Amino acid sequence: MARWPRAVGNWGVKAQAERPRVQGRVVGFRRRAGGAEGAAAAGGSPLLPAPKPMQAEQGLRALGSALCWGPRARPVLAPFVLHAGAPQAPGVQLGFPVPSNGPLLSLPRSYIYQKRWVKLDADYLRYFDSEKDAYSKRFIPVSSISRVASVGDQKFEVVTNNRNFVFRAESDADRNEWIQTLQQVAEERKSKAPERTPMSLTAPDATELVDKSGFLELRGFKHKLFVAVAGDKVFLYKNSEDYRQGIGITYIEMNVGNVKEVDRRGFDLTTPYRIFSFSADSDQEKEEWVEAMRHAIAEALSNSEVAERIWALEPNRFCADCGSPQPDWASINLCVVICKRCAGEHRGLGPGITKVRSLKMDRKVWTEELIELFHHIGNAVANQFWAANVPPSEAIGPGSSSQDRRRFLIAKYREGKYRRYHPLFGNQEELDRALCAAVTTSDLAETQALVFCGAAVTCATGDPQCPTPLALAEKSGQRLQMEFLLHNKTSETPRLEVGGSEEKHYSVLLPCVTHNGFLYKTPSMAKPVSERKGQEEFSRRWCTLQDGVLSYYENDRNAVPNGEIKAGDIVCLVNNPPHTHGIESTFEVYIESERLYLFGLDCPEAAREWLKSIAKSFVPPHAEELLSHDFERIGRLLYKGGLNLERAKEGWFALAGSTLYVCFEDSEHQEALQLRKLQELSIQGDNEVLVLVERRRTLYIQGERRLDFLGWVHAIQKAAGSSGDTLSEQQLTEGDVPMLVDRCIDYITQCGLTSEGIYRKSGQNSKTTSLLEMLRRDARSVRLKEGEHHVDDVANTLKRFFRDLGDGLFTRRWSQDWLRATALEDEEAKIREYRRLLDTLPTVNRATLKALINHLFRVQRFSGDNQMNTHNLAIVFGPTLFQTDGKDYKAGRVVEDLISHYVKIFNVNDQEMKKQQDEITAIMKMREAASSGTQQAGDFICTVYLEEKKTETEQHVKIPATMTAEELTFEILDRRKIVTKEKDYWSCFEVNEREEAGRSRHVLGDVRPSVPEPRLGDAPSGTPLFSGSAPGAGHGAGGAALSLQSHKPEKEWPVRNLRVYLGVKKKLRPPTCWGFTVFYENEKHEKQQWYLCCDTQADLREWFATFLHVQVTPSPGGHRGRRDPFPPPLGSRSPGAHPVPCPVPSTAAPCGPRRPARCGRRGRSRTPGWVTSPSSRCAAMRAR
Repeated sequence: MARWPRAVGNWGVKAQAERPRVQGRVVGFRRRAGGAEGAAAAGGSPLLPAPKPMQAEQGLRALGSALCWGPRARPVLAPFVLHAGAPQAPGVQLGFPVPSNGPLLSLPRSYIYQKRWVKLDADYLRYFDSEKDAYSKRFIPVSSISRVASVGDQKFEVVTNNRNFVFRAESDADRNEWIQTLQQVAEERKSKAPERTPMSLTAPDATELVDKSGFLELRGFKHKLFVAVAGDKVFLYKNSEDYRQGIGITYIEMNVGNVKEVDRRGFDLTTPYRIFSFSADSDQEKEEWVEAMRHAIAEALSNSEVAERIWALEPNRFCADCGSPQPDWASINLCVVICKRCAGEHRGLGPGITKVRSLKMDRKVWTEELIELFHHIGNAVANQFWAANVPPSEAIGPGSSSQDRRRFLIAKYREGKYRRYHPLFGNQEELDRALCAAVTTSDLAETQALVFCGAAVTCATGDPQCPTPLALAEKSGQRLQMEFLLHNKTSETPRLEVGGSEEKHYSVLLPCVTHNGFLYKTPSMAKPVSERKGQEEFSRRWCTLQDGVLSYYENDRNAVPNGEIKAGDIVCLVNNPPHTHGIESTFEVYIESERLYLFGLDCPEAAREWLKSIAKSFVPPHAEELLSHDFERIGRLLYKGGLNLERAKEGWFALAGSTLYVCFEDSEHQEALQLRKLQELSIQGDNEVLVLVERRRTLYIQGERRLDFLGWVHAIQKAAGSSGDTLSEQQLTEGDVPMLVDRCIDYITQCGLTSEGIYRKSGQNSKTTSLLEMLRRDARSVRLKEGEHHVDDVANTLKRFFRDLGDGLFTRRWSQDWLRATALEDEEAKIREYRRLLDTLPTVNRATLKALINHLFRVQRFSGDNQMNTHNLAIVFGPTLFQTDGKDYKAGRVVEDLISHYVKIFNVNDQEMKKQQDEITAIMKMREAASSGTQQAGDFICTVYLEEKKTETEQHVKIPATMTAEELTFEILDRRKIVTKEKDYWSCFEVNEREEAGRSRHVLGDVRPSVPEPRLGDAPSGTPLFSGSAPGAGHGAGGAALSLQSHKPEKEWPVRNLRVYLGVKKKLRPPTCWGFTVFYENEKHEKQQWYLCCDTQADLREWFATFLHVQVTPSPGGHRGRRDPFPPPLGSRSPGAHPVPCPVPSTAAPCGPRRPARCGRRGRSRTPGWVTSPSSRCAAMRAR
């Protein structure tokens, strides 16, 4: 048998910890028919071979050829060979001689072999199509190999944790050599300390080592691959199951890689051997993948020499704060080695507390003295001081969250909560004197304890020749003492603060960023830049960004800056569009004191670097995700949102295109608000609150500073509007349909389905033009109303929008394919082609087409009234949608097919069809009722507002006498296309504007006019109706006074007959803001109203819930017993300014005494009194 040469090609592109152990020719296997993947397919691997032969490398321990068998024990698992790639010849099949029509050399059942080039190193057993390939077809981690054994002639079995692999060598000697080498490598791998072995994704905590993982499309592969970015490699797997087992296709060394974005969702990973073209599911996913791979490249190109020297000490191999292995960051002034996650939180503490540097990338920082300092102090000595008293309940671990890390590190380093106090702590003079003595010795631990217990690094020594401790250390020849003092010249002394800087963390929790260069600058301003600045208005200044301060100098030789901007004072950073001013690229810096600085450069790339550096310097670590976006504006603002609207919180915002990214105070990750999909965008107050209404929430952004807030308002309003003539540039609904289209379709559905000749008749040209301009400018604010807009004008507006649409609805790229599909004679084939073409359309185009065809499908259902059947609609919309002259019927045929086969082409399920049928039925019934005059008695038209009383939020609803609050609520939510989810609670409120009060209707309560008109006159102006000490008054008209001596209620009202509203008129001057108004009407139709106030909001909610509970709970023998009194509540989302209690809180008792409430009535003053609700009666009495 011919032996392979001892020296063969270099199989890798990056030096490994150990050189390859074994490599040689092998034969793989594929199942024939009946196997897991069928017979082997001819052709090459999608992973292209290297174009050049590899360089020779000596030192291979064993070589040879082998035949590779497959996973024998589990035939259900996919074989590890992907494609057959061995040379073929007559009479030869897949690497060994086989008669073309004879048996397969007595191979068991249907297995066959394929030759593969196999390489074994310290980490992986891999095989390739040939020895020239740079990327493998499969790899098996050595760490997963549990046993290697001989299983017959020339064969051996590799047993892993999940699969068994059988190989066949060309001789028993080769087999024995492979077995021996595999066993040796596997044993050596197991014996190594886990923290010193290279990265393996099969380790128990492997997911913590992975920076990014998920599915990506890769050109050349039919199905998506599972990709993992870990350390300095990118791993490719067939699926997530293989990823969990650690058995992959190949991995890419990133030290020769380069990542480049190519389109909206695609990016290329380029190596000297192949270009990997990936495609992500979304723009955001692509950005995350690109960022992760670029980080892997930086990791691969970094120098690990410093890290290896620092890790030479055992304690330095684990993070000083959380214990994570192989920490590659450090705080050079604290002399601790930390992991990446803790380093992010260290940066947030600010350079005055900790100065973070990378062990691998900041090579220039690591002098011999600093490395030696870490050998003498390091994690062991440092933690004896900093972590001397850490309670187990407060310690953190590798899996701790960012909030827990931040809390722990603030306590540890900023507050010094766990430190070992020096005996001289608190005595400044003695501390300084002791420091002067310590720096002349080699006791670094003593110096550390003194400095971080309050000793001043720059204190006076009393020696004129050595005025500082640094000079004393230098005189004494203590190099490491000098190094320690130099790095701690500006360090802050830890101290416990109550409600201090933690509350304004943005003033100290800043990353350490360094940048310098020339910038053009204008003088600072106190108002927005409204006019273009000429080039002559800018002055060239040398600028430096260091230790949280942006300084600008007259030139690069000056030592004294002209001015400084502290990073902690920056509240907003704006990137202006190109050529906004006389300098090509400009940006604005807003600071806390309402000043604006304008900087610029003629080089866009350099300006962008400055912009990124300044942003990194003032954006805190928990919001650093915002920096990954190509932002136009970034900064901090106050906001209110969620269920708690009482206190404004601080959030970090970044505007990029039409998306507003937000890092909320109580959230770990950023959230994205699609501004073009907002349901409402308005300003409240004197331009002080910007209201953004989404489908599931309302966000109130407040203007803490007028200067930068006005810019935010203008920028958000511009980003939320339509910006072009294509579909994706329009304001959109939650379903990605342009709001203009949705408004027109909704109006015609309500008012024009039965209009004769709808879409065929032309509206007035002037009205169509005017309406189209309004909708294009801001469709969100336009409300189409019956009587104001004719259905033909609206229909004509919709047609003109589609005809003038840039790129068309079917897009220029695919429109001809749609037209060609009409030539297919087989209906099923035609439908399949339409489905395929539908999938090729962009998301917004696809959603818009479905919404339009759905609408036309409804229109043709009413063809008996409107005379617009499918054919007639196709004649109108074919040329419109395809933007043709209509000379042939191809375009019309497409539209006709889409309407006729709407259910099949758009995969409309039974639930959607039933909903549409119900809606059509309801429209027909309403039309018949209106035409025959048979509307039910008691029906009325009511105006309902969503959350606020505004024109754009109003809905006119026909309310039957039997409609409940629950039914009305869902009616409004359905109209606005708001989907309720778990923990989304809504309430239906009835508001009495005259009384400035409102009440929440129970979900089962009927919706009908129920506010009794008050008959008593208003109180005289200026008369206080509430008093805490007024004497009891006598009976007045329609009311009763309360007596101090009374033990019995002077007046009782049936609770079921009361109308209770939250709120009291302002002019009555109530003593608290937690008031409610009670209306009562007796059998004689005599009406009374009372005003009551509580001391707290909790009392008010308890009272209101009790009233509602008594009114809804069925009394014995009562008629309400037929209804379930406790259905799932709609909830308590606030409709504006009114307080909103949960309709029936579980904590509210049905009856019993309540806390005192202040009582008042029109024209009378009242004092605090007790109000109780025994059973179903409510009584008021004076407290004794």
